[in-house]
Amino acid sequence: MASVLDIRRSIDRSAHLASRVIYALPVAYPSLYGVELERDVPYRGTPDPAHTLDIYRPKTLSKRSPAVMYVHGGAFSTLSKDTHRVMALNFAARGYVVFNINYRLAPTHGYPAPLEDAAAALWWVETNAARYGADPSRIVLAGESAGANLVTALAVSAIEPRPEPFARTIYDRNAPIRAVVAIYGLLDVHDLHRFTAHPRLMPWLKAMIVDAGASYVGRPIRERAMDAPLASPLRLLAAPASDVARPPPPFFAAAGTADPLLDDSRRLQAAIEGRGGLCRLEIFPGEIHGFNALVWRKAAQDKWRAVAEFLRHHVG
Repeated sequence: MASVLDIRRSIDRSAHLASRVIYALPVAYPSLYGVELERDVPYRGTPDPAHTLDIYRPKTLSKRSPAVMYVHGGAFSTLSKDTHRVMALNFAARGYVVFNINYRLAPTHGYPAPLEDAAAALWWVETNAARYGADPSRIVLAGESAGANLVTALAVSAIEPRPEPFARTIYDRNAPIRAVVAIYGLLDVHDLHRFTAHPRLMPWLKAMIVDAGASYVGRPIRERAMDAPLASPLRLLAAPASDVARPPPPFFAAAGTADPLLDDSRRLQAAIEGRGGLCRLEIFPGEIHGFNALVWRKAAQDKWRAVAEFLRHHVG
């Protein structure tokens, strides 16, 4: 019987192969949608491909556009910016300058490495956005699944002073995060018992979710997670705000009713609203984890329209 690691490796290989095939088709060319693409730009001063990002820029920018930093999912351990081009292209086709990032992957590089990389990419975007026609004072953080975890952790770092050096700098400079788009995120890895105890989840799915948390923080999960508070940003948001906490930026969350991670999005909405913030939650009946990428389907199209409306209202 294949192990969870074998399954993840197979998914990763298949996703990258499919990406190479699909994005070679003319229908997937960014130019068809009025978008220019600059690939593999280093953001951390190392030769590691994990420290690169792709820039999607609308060809006709009459004024500075908000910047979207997109953080891919993949259970903290698989996939890349290359498998998530469709996400970046969807934002860019709507007029945003998009910075689609790679980051180091678990389990080789567990917590806090992926989050440190995302924090470094955010600083790079802040200091370089204007060169690409984006407004550095209006940054949107967007991600799905594990990527939603990482962008939510960055937002937490911006509103509460943290002891982690990479997080504290985000707070100290008051990073201009104007909105967060967190799609079907795994936002609490401290308590994965909520999945293993679920009577209707298939055993293989329980194993995949637990493995995602273990890849990120290590085993035993609960004990290791205690030393990795930002790995569960939902818990930090649900805790009482400190005296020096800032209001959270507006959040957009979405998940399907067939996604076992739906409850994390519901808890995110409650936590943000508990801090006096706004979180728009869109729930899609019958949709599974990953539906966001199936852009030819109505549910994904409805989600993308809702995101566009949300960002127009809150970011411009």
